[in-house]
Order: sequence, then structure tokens, then C-alpha cells
Amino acid sequence: MAIVENEYATDVNLDEIAQRLASSRRQLQRAYAEIGQTTFRSHLANVRMDRAAELLAHGELAVADVARQVGYRQSAQFAKAFRRRHGLAPAAYGKFSRRGARVATVT
Repeated sequence: MAIVENEYATDVNLDEIAQRLASSRRQLQRAYAEIGQTTFRSHLANVRMDRAAELLAHGELAVADVARQVGYRQSAQFAKAFRRRHGLAPAAYGKFSRRGARVATVT
């Protein structure tokens, strides 16, 4: 989980992490399920979306730049994932959060 927290903006994947930890893909999947009660993909997406929300709240970067900084190559794919997680489009989230409004996240 620490590797994902530190390397979420890269093309990190389960096989690479398993190899780095001298583990198998399946063992790592089991560990995510048992310890984290999640999957690798869900954990990675959640970390990316949380970091994106922080960046958008500051309002210094365009949505496309935020998408790239959190590991998405395509802004449209990022926007769809962000909307699914937070319930708002990235640009709208940034505007609301900069106004000081509390934005509820969809979990």
C-alpha cells in the first residue's frame, strides 16, 4: 500500500509491485482483500482521486494537468473516474471547494 501511496502518478501495476516485494500477484491480491479490504485497482483509484481533489481544491492547475499529475493519460478518463468518486466534474469540484463550500464525496 505504501508503494501505491508514493508512486500513484506512475504506471504502477500489481505485477511490478509483487515482483518488487518478492511475492506473487495472487498473494498480493489476497493481502489487499484481507488486510485492506479492497483491491489493488480500487486502492490505486482512491489514492489518485484523493490527490486530485487536493490539487483541484488549490485551483492552481488546469484539470488536464491534474489528470496527468495523478497518473491519467486522458483527461476524459480522469473526469469520468473523478465524477464517479466525488459526484461532481473536476472543474465544478475545484470551483466549489475554492469557495469554501463543503463537497461531499461519494464512497
